[in-house]
Amino acid sequence: MKYLCLVHIDGEAIGKLNEAEGKDLDRRSIEYDKGLERRGVYITSDALQGPETARIVRARNGKVSTTDGPYAETKEHLGGFILIDASGMDEAVEIAANIPVGQYGTIEVRPIMQMGPDRQ
Repeated sequence: MKYLCLVHIDGEAIGKLNEAEGKDLDRRSIEYDKGLERRGVYITSDALQGPETARIVRARNGKVSTTDGPYAETKEHLGGFILIDASGMDEAVEIAANIPVGQYGTIEVRPIMQMGPDRQ
């Protein structure tokens, strides 16, 4: 079953990393993804630019409005994701618990909803 690990990061904590610490976190994150790939559970992942780069889009009654981000003023923001194929929620949580950047925020694990005629 596919699971999405949403990586919510504490922007203040990440912002306090010096250059060497930031590069080390990047290296460990890439290595972790490669390890998941070797295990056969990795599908894809990516980091997101900061919430200040976002554009909020609302479509209501045929009208579209846009607003510059961020969507909400919070300490944590969505910093990236890892899409995995795990045997169940327990394995997905085990994978999420070891995501290196998780030490600077939280990881939200959600099963992917199956769409279409085979939807369960």
